[in-house]
Amino acid sequence: MKNHACLAVIGGSGLYDMPGITGRRDIRVKTPFGPPSSPILLGDLSGVACAFLPRHGRGHTRLPCEVNSRANIWALKALGVERVVAISAVGSLKEELPPRDLVFPDQLVDETKGRPSTFFGDGLVAHVAFDNPFCAEQSRLLHERARGLGIRAHTGGTLVCMEGPAFSTRAESEYHRRQGYDIIGMTALPEAKLAREAELCYAPICLVTDYDCWKEGEEVSSSKVVDNLAVNVTNAQRLLAAAIPALAARRRLCRCATALAGSIFTDPKLADRRTLRKLDLLVGRYLKK
Repeated sequence: MKNHACLAVIGGSGLYDMPGITGRRDIRVKTPFGPPSSPILLGDLSGVACAFLPRHGRGHTRLPCEVNSRANIWALKALGVERVVAISAVGSLKEELPPRDLVFPDQLVDETKGRPSTFFGDGLVAHVAFDNPFCAEQSRLLHERARGLGIRAHTGGTLVCMEGPAFSTRAESEYHRRQGYDIIGMTALPEAKLAREAELCYAPICLVTDYDCWKEGEEVSSSKVVDNLAVNVTNAQRLLAAAIPALAARRRLCRCATALAGSIFTDPKLADRRTLRKLDLLVGRYLKK
């Protein structure tokens, strides 16, 4: 049985397993960046070879800032994954995005602090385009399937990624609202940037659990988040089962698939040999060793 998957689901808070996967087997993938968050679950979901990786580890043992996103994305790439659907719990910054709804944002703001956000460096430089941080085609299909299942879902808007792990202060929440942001979370970055460098199609399914702390009488609390997550996770699992076959069957004609083309600035003759070898999975198709 080959350790291969064409599509991966990264599970966020509340989604630590995929009960619909058949032929389940756990594998451990070694990466140049250390171990992923947990062993990766491989199997079939709706007839598609899939990988499932709980972002925070099984049992939720890692803070957002402790997630080794480089190892996670590298491991999925090494398994042959081309598409990633990322589940994330978020707070709403808009009245019209209530708890228990799903959001498929199209923009992203980085307010994290010091998380490793690139595979490059150490003698090899690349600058990928990140103007549109999520795969629009993938997000569009997910949104359409969600609406078809009768799940309240919204498309577009800006996700701001904060450092955490504490939730926002009221001043921060009001500031983000004044900036026009729509939802706030803690885990989309550096995941999305690394997925782009790895030339993966990446799209989040954002599960609204609360109104952050800006709305009077609706302040965020762990108990509310947990209650709303239970509903959101059920909807996310329904959506994944319905959408994954269509995603897997769709040809990748987006820019994600060739994000590194023209993005490597270092003269290959002058690039660090050790770094070239380490990153061969990413750059081998573009650079002669």
